[in-house]
Amino acid sequence: MNSDPLDPHGRDLHRRDLHRLDLGAVVIEPEVLRTAEEACPYPRAFVTVSGAHLYGFASADSDLDLRGVHLLPLAEVVGLTTGEETITWMSEDAEVDLVTHDLLKFARLLGSRNGYVLEQLLSPLVVETTELHAALTGLAPSLLTRHHAHHYLGFARNQWRLYEKTGELKPLLYTFRVLLTGVHLLRTGEVVCDLNVLAEAPAYVPELIALKREAEHAPAPPVEFEADMLALTALLERERDRSHLPETPPGLDDLHALVVETRLAGK
Repeated sequence: MNSDPLDPHGRDLHRRDLHRLDLGAVVIEPEVLRTAEEACPYPRAFVTVSGAHLYGFASADSDLDLRGVHLLPLAEVVGLTTGEETITWMSEDAEVDLVTHDLLKFARLLGSRNGYVLEQLLSPLVVETTELHAALTGLAPSLLTRHHAHHYLGFARNQWRLYEKTGELKPLLYTFRVLLTGVHLLRTGEVVCDLNVLAEAPAYVPELIALKREAEHAPAPPVEFEADMLALTALLERERDRSHLPETPPGLDDLHALVVETRLAGK
C-alpha cells in the first residue's frame, strides 16, 4: 500500500503527524497509537480525544476515549471483499480505547446532523493529524444546520434517563454539557464541548465537576436538577427555531468531492 499518496490538488493526504498530548493526569505518547497498528492496519486521517477529557470533567480513573478516521484502500471499497467500516481497539489495561470509522462512513455521519462525529473532528485535543484532517475541518462550517439540535436534544434525553436510573454525576453532567453545546452551536456556528467554559450553565455546575473529578462513578448530590434541565431543553428548542444556520448543509457536494479525490488517490 502506498502510504503517501497525493490527491489531485497535491495534498499529502496520508502524511501523519503524531503528537504527545498532556492532559494533566494523563499523557498520551505517540507510542499509544503505534501499539494499535495491528488492530488498525490502515492509514488514519486523524485521531482526537473525545469523552470526559474533551468535556472538561474527566476523573483520575476515567477511560481515555480516542476517536478518528481510517482510510480503506480503493480495492477494499469497490471489490468483492470490503474492509472494515469501523475498527475498535482497547489497551490491555482497558484504560485507552480507540474507535475509527472509514472515511466514507464518517463522511455520511458528518453530513447527517450527527453532532458526535462533528465534535470528534473539531476536538482541540489532537493526537494524530494529516492534511485530510485539515480539509475535513475546513468543510465543517458548511455542514452545520439548525437540525443538529435534534442530535443534542436526543442525546440529552438519553443521558437524563440514565441519570434518573443510576443517580450518578456522569450522566447528569453529560445532560447539561450536550444541551449547552447545542445552544452554543445553534447561536454561533461554533462547536464548544468543555462544560467549564460554556455559558448559561447552572451556578452549581463547577461544584458538580469537582465532585466528578474525584471518582468516575460518583453519585450526584440529593438536589433537584429537573427544573434546570427542562429550562435548558426549552432554550435549545428556542435557539433551534431562530437559528441562522441553514435547513440543509450546503457543503455536501464538497464533502463528496473530497471523499472521491481521497479514494482515487489511494492505492
